[in-house]
Amino acid sequence: MLNGWWVADVLNSQNGTVYLVSWIVVVVGSIVLHELAHGWAAIYKGDRTPIELGHMTWNPLVHMGQMSLILFLVFGIAFGAMPVNPSRMRGRYADAFVAVAGPAMNVLIALVCIVLAGVVLGLGNKIGDPLASNLFLFFTTGSWLNIVLCVFNLLPVPPLDGSRILGNLYPAYNRLWMSENGQWMALGAFILVFIFAGDFIIPIAMSITSLGVSSVASIF
Repeated sequence: MLNGWWVADVLNSQNGTVYLVSWIVVVVGSIVLHELAHGWAAIYKGDRTPIELGHMTWNPLVHMGQMSLILFLVFGIAFGAMPVNPSRMRGRYADAFVAVAGPAMNVLIALVCIVLAGVVLGLGNKIGDPLASNLFLFFTTGSWLNIVLCVFNLLPVPPLDGSRILGNLYPAYNRLWMSENGQWMALGAFILVFIFAGDFIIPIAMSITSLGVSSVASIF
């Protein structure tokens, strides 16, 4: 195997195969649901662009695109996109509503995973290993990763959802990034966020997951 490649590193870790499968399914599945949530919200607000451009599909290739797939293959991280047209939406804050729908979906996925992980932990003796351990790893991964995706996407830096939300609420914020210097500032801010935000968000996400799972497990 190629040392330093994320797939090789994961496979060499404890429960490597299960963790690799969990990571792939959770990342791809969460991106698809995140983007579909944007699409459903846009359609609800009167914008049929997601339908007209063929993006209301469960096909991850449509949502992720070639560049994202290459990034996922090389680094294990990826992104998605949902085409929308704010000018076709009903309501002053429709774009903010559509933007927040993606992170809201990540919260929903995280909550479901926390509950299921707690159930597995509480009933582990009845389920039995290795199934219980594998399910627990899958659901805890789904939880903390979706918390990370939610928080990261809510950061008010273009092109993240948080920037669209704040820009819709305060148009002057959008104008800040639309100038030539503003675009360079946005690029620099995104690079810094991309490199350093995980150091703060991931530990918090794991702590929330641990607390939530233990709370659910205590019921059983």
